[in-house]
Amino acid sequence: MADNADAETLARLLRTRRSVRDFTDREVPAELIAAILDDARWAPSWSNTQPYRIAVAGGALKDQLKEQLLARFDAATKLQAGGVLGKLAAFLTRSKALPDGDFDTRFEYPAELTPRRRATGFGLYASLGIARGDTAARHRQMRRNWEFFGAPVVLFVFVRRELGAYSVLDAGIFLQSLMLSAQARGLGTCAEGALGTWAGPVREAFEVPPNYKLLCGLALGWPSGHVVNAYNPGRAEVAEMLIPEKRS
Repeated sequence: MADNADAETLARLLRTRRSVRDFTDREVPAELIAAILDDARWAPSWSNTQPYRIAVAGGALKDQLKEQLLARFDAATKLQAGGVLGKLAAFLTRSKALPDGDFDTRFEYPAELTPRRRATGFGLYASLGIARGDTAARHRQMRRNWEFFGAPVVLFVFVRRELGAYSVLDAGIFLQSLMLSAQARGLGTCAEGALGTWAGPVREAFEVPPNYKLLCGLALGWPSGHVVNAYNPGRAEVAEMLIPEKRS
């Protein structure tokens, strides 16, 4: 019979985990990172292939990557302001502002999902005191993605190309396992799809095996007391997720 205490602990971790968007500068000991990864490696995967690889950056390497990624974000911002001609010039000169990620992080959300996405975004900005029309403040908050929200550690997740969507599925299970392990140890995390926009600096910093594609990043560290870390967008009820049977 299942231990109720275990079930209650798991339920609490699942319900209290948040995407942390402000970290302290307190370092995370290497042995703690190793323990979290050791937990996450037990995540299930297709035929136990474990088709993902993890790159971990802290200290000077993390700062180097932050500087390089921010430079690309800032250049991309100027590119957007330059209109069609600016984009054409960037393409012709092969500007580093152009995304070089293995997955396209820019896409249109389906109409069915857009209201939930917007509600989450508006709620997040409201918790930060950012008005809807405050473009400059929204830009500064977006830029924080490539600062890893001040986290002392950033992880980059790579998935095996040949397994397609199933390597991505397995990596998602791995990430959830890692995030819950971190949560259980008092650490915070923020999975960041935005960190897949530019792969160049990450590939230059690590010896990435052939046929592995950069999927996303993950900020890891000690949550600060900032109000943004208390933001809770909630979740859909189970009934909204269930697909009904066809009626004869």
